[in-house]
Amino acid sequence: MLNGTGVKIFTGTSHPELAEIIARRLGLPLAKADVTKSGIGETSVRIAESVRENDVYIINTGCGAVNTSLMELCIMIHACKIASAKRITAVVPLFPYARQDKKDKSRAPITAKLVANMIQKAGCDHVITMDLHASQIQGFFDVPLFAEPSSILYIRTHFDLQNVVIVSPDAGGAKRATSIADRLGVDFALFHKERKKANSVSRMVLVGHVKDKVAILIDDMADTCGTLCLAAHHLTEAGVAKVYAIVTHGILSGDALENIEKSVLEKLIVTNTLPQKENQAKCSKIEVIDIGPVLGEVIRRSHYGESVSKLFHEVPY
Repeated sequence: MLNGTGVKIFTGTSHPELAEIIARRLGLPLAKADVTKSGIGETSVRIAESVRENDVYIINTGCGAVNTSLMELCIMIHACKIASAKRITAVVPLFPYARQDKKDKSRAPITAKLVANMIQKAGCDHVITMDLHASQIQGFFDVPLFAEPSSILYIRTHFDLQNVVIVSPDAGGAKRATSIADRLGVDFALFHKERKKANSVSRMVLVGHVKDKVAILIDDMADTCGTLCLAAHHLTEAGVAKVYAIVTHGILSGDALENIEKSVLEKLIVTNTLPQKENQAKCSKIEVIDIGPVLGEVIRRSHYGESVSKLFHEVPY
């Protein structure tokens, strides 16, 4: 907990529920800010209390109306900056435009870099985010944070590790999955996948031994869930006993909920970097891990100048 001296926590409109959880973890009330939208869609922000010489944390995630959330964040940062805040940290559990992280064809923008520049130019000193889509984006930020502590605690408390194999649904997520497998001391497997177009997988090849084991698919985000459901199907054909999936960001767009319900997945476990109440009501297979305490602990450590990296080696909060 924080003693409250010199610390202010603000939230935008994207995920106030998570902000409340973080604030409770820290023993602080949310600071007051009025965020409104005009008739033509312009965002207006008024910071309703003094932030002079304070350590300010602004919580907003990239969900729902992503562009609105991003503008809210930038305007709130700017408002605090010109109000003489001592330090401003953006807490963005799901970083917007994270999938647009490279120039993959002619004249394509690197939008993730643009967003990082916008946040920094607005006056942000640090960024705390969770499980970036590609590791190279870490170079844009001071404090990238992975969801490993919450995922590892969930696996340790819900599964018999002797029968578990961690599976990456693609080669790009291999580093994330192997890190968790090494921490747990369990086996690892991965899929090599070929795409005909974005969000559409044409072929998947399994590399590794999974027969008679409980397979846990690990990924950073689940959008349409086509990859996860196809991977689960291939794992079942390969002779696994059960298939689960643990994902940091449950975007779950389009037919995702229907795909999950019809799939062979026992459960899809997601964190609450995005609001999940509606998805849980519509799909019985979705379970949510609360990452509020982890983010709260990172904020506490950041404020007191303690090591954040120790979170990866200690018992999760």
